[in-house]
Amino acid sequence: MYRFFVQPQINQDDNRVFGYEVLLRKQENDTWVLPKHFTDISVTDQAKLLEEAAASLHTAVNNQVLAFNLNNQQLRDPLTLGTIIALKKRIAPAALTIELTEAPTLDEMKLFSMSVHQYGIGLVLDDVGTGSNTYENIRFLLPFVDEIKFAMQNLRMSGEGDLIPASLAFWAQTARDFRLRLVLEGVENEQDQELAKQFGITLHQGYLYGKPSLV
Repeated sequence: MYRFFVQPQINQDDNRVFGYEVLLRKQENDTWVLPKHFTDISVTDQAKLLEEAAASLHTAVNNQVLAFNLNNQQLRDPLTLGTIIALKKRIAPAALTIELTEAPTLDEMKLFSMSVHQYGIGLVLDDVGTGSNTYENIRFLLPFVDEIKFAMQNLRMSGEGDLIPASLAFWAQTARDFRLRLVLEGVENEQDQELAKQFGITLHQGYLYGKPSLV
């Protein structure tokens, strides 16, 4: 059994929940765990779960965004694009953004970006600066997205927490250069809030505001 857990995204300017990232979990025995492979459940079935989450959260009424993750294998599935467009129509007027967890090719990005933007669907590059989403790998993709997300927890988990301030400075400037929204993930305490404030980052996500929870 699969369900979506959600984690709120906060705008520090007005302390308002502006959206939720939906995070897939699988029930094993009496606990919910990360799926071994996110492709074990089809995007079509995930879209049905996301529609249920949107209804439970009243995102349309509250003018909030739902952020939904896709990896490259899912992006390249010929059924994915149509499924996402149909989902957006069903949950309208709720907003929908797609978070790409891996950098696709430039041609893939151009086509996908053009297609989803026609339907008012936002596009996000997730986990910038870590994994395969280094600046060199994604700089040519940035004109085609609306938002980037920087995850402090990734650097902390790899023992590179001391690199966070310099990385934040770089990505905050990159967001300004490309006129992108920047969401900071891994905000866990007031010190993290203050660090974000230094770089003018007002869109936050993290345990300080709420752990992923079942809706």
